[in-house]
Amino acid sequence: MQDVYRLTRRVARSNASVLLLGETGTGKEMIATAIHRLSDRGSGPFVKVNCGALSESLLESELFGHVRGSFTGAINNRTGRFEAAHTGTIFLDEINSTTLHLQIKLLRVLQEREFERVGDTETVHVDTRVIAASNRDLLNEVEEERFREDLYWRLNVVPIDIPPLRDRREDVPELVAYFLNFYSDVNERFVAHIQPAAMEALQEHHWPGNVRELQNYVERAVVMAETDELTLDLLPHSVTGSERLTGSRVRGADHETLTYEVVQQGLAAAGPAEDSLHTKIVSRVERELIAQVMLECGNVQTKAAAKLGINRNTLHKKLKEYDLES
Repeated sequence: MQDVYRLTRRVARSNASVLLLGETGTGKEMIATAIHRLSDRGSGPFVKVNCGALSESLLESELFGHVRGSFTGAINNRTGRFEAAHTGTIFLDEINSTTLHLQIKLLRVLQEREFERVGDTETVHVDTRVIAASNRDLLNEVEEERFREDLYWRLNVVPIDIPPLRDRREDVPELVAYFLNFYSDVNERFVAHIQPAAMEALQEHHWPGNVRELQNYVERAVVMAETDELTLDLLPHSVTGSERLTGSRVRGADHETLTYEVVQQGLAAAGPAEDSLHTKIVSRVERELIAQVMLECGNVQTKAAAKLGINRNTLHKKLKEYDLES
């Protein structure tokens, strides 16, 4: 992380495009914000766009704007995010989610600093720095022909790879201290200490949701605490229970692999004579999987349901059943 911070400071003073790489929840948006604030554009606008949250047509209009009548529902002219970020910085999160058609327009903006609004012929010129982020290996996406190689090289002028929390567990105590102080202030509480057993559990956890997951757990503990100490019982079973993940999950592992690991751990811990073994294992696996996907999807139920391959109403019922509603 010290290398990440040094590179962040060094690249900030330039106008070069930056590509932030790392798993969901590692802090890519915070690094992008730091680059902008430390740059000569720091007094200008900082515009954030989550490319994975919108369909192709909506994202194109969001990025480049549109003119009245260009499509159904376009009742007024609209300024796009690139125009809004003029003289400042635009942060394109989940850039890997963009379609090949849209990537062509993005390439032109990066090369020529110009574009046309949807439904218009007038060319708009902008002075906007681009910082992009991806939670997938873009070179693999290029090889699979899901991402344009020329756009990749335009974005990848300065790559910054942010390591997952499980690879820097020595940061956990300082992060916990920061979040304890922050959420105590926000919620007008005073939780200033952490039980050694709770800290040990946090440092042993595998952190599939990275810093965002840790932030979530500390906030919940602060809200629920009845004393000035964060104790083990305030942490979720995914951290303290027998279904806690060990260190075997690696970047890119799918949910089926994760589920298999959890099942193995549950079977190893359970006795062969337990009649309810199957139910217990299924419940543990299901709860852990839903909690992880919700974290990865920023608690957006529609997105999480799609990723899990279930109906949104079914997901809502499961969230209530497992007490996972935020």
